[in-house]
Amino acid sequence: MERRALGRSGLTVSAMGLGCMGMSEFYGPADESESVATIHRALDLGIDLLDTSDIYGLGHNEILVGKSIRDRRKRVVLASKFGLLRGEDGSWKGVNGKPAYVRSACEASLTRLGVDVIDLYYLHRVDPDTPIEETVGAMAELVREGKVRFLGLSESAAGTIRRANGVHPIAAVQSEYSLWTRDPEENGALAACRELGIGFVPFSPLGRGFFAGRVKSKEDLSEKDFRRTSPRFEGGNLERNVELLRAFEEVARDKGCTPAQLALAWVLLRGKDIVPIPGTKRRDRLEENVAALSVSLSAGDVARIEAAVPPSAVAGMRYHAESMKAVNR
Repeated sequence: MERRALGRSGLTVSAMGLGCMGMSEFYGPADESESVATIHRALDLGIDLLDTSDIYGLGHNEILVGKSIRDRRKRVVLASKFGLLRGEDGSWKGVNGKPAYVRSACEASLTRLGVDVIDLYYLHRVDPDTPIEETVGAMAELVREGKVRFLGLSESAAGTIRRANGVHPIAAVQSEYSLWTRDPEENGALAACRELGIGFVPFSPLGRGFFAGRVKSKEDLSEKDFRRTSPRFEGGNLERNVELLRAFEEVARDKGCTPAQLALAWVLLRGKDIVPIPGTKRRDRLEENVAALSVSLSAGDVARIEAAVPPSAVAGMRYHAESMKAVNR
């Protein structure tokens, strides 16, 4: 497995990580034994970056990941996140980046994960009511105490990244980034990371599974799949986006790879400082994703891919307007 440095932080990880969110929530039913087997298979294939959060499954995901790595902790770069709040019923309750909460959230995550230290600890969303300097200052205390090794931010604006990095070095910034979500290129976040020597970790590099080519209608999604209410998968938006997919799938056929592999190969080619974390809860999908590391793209291939899926032609926002308010812009 190729390895990549997350900026100048000193943290080196596998060129592709594994997003574990869907093993607990959001993408329909999951089988826990298969999820554990998928994590173990990822480690066997050389993936060492595992990504979770305290809100996935209301803490279930951290417990699952912790259980899965208990006898192989030294092989894992463990990443988790905090800052988003949910009620016991799963409702969204806002964002909290206050220093006191930083500490309590970390302690709770360490307990659920069953570990002494979190390798990469992200602020999941920026708290608009708390200066980023205060939040990161509290996170830095966790580093000094040995509870956390490296710090990260998620969905953060370029200015916020610079201010945070001025308090304590930021190892990685995590944001949605794929063929149909180029926001980090357009809003300067990716440029800021490169200027400051910060690694970039794209989540949903497959467009929340869209570029795997298996979702052509709402009926392809289970009743509890959150994409049923996601703008790009709703009604006419999905129909228009599927039209874009046809030309993209033709490129994949010509390359002799799957659409998912082609989409991941495009993301991987964006820079050696980029480490995508495609999520899956099944071993066969994991193995398909890892094979993307062997897909070679020429300049002509890239041109065809980007002509097939121009961002301006994508129908629908990433999130509904209310959810977009939590994205630091």
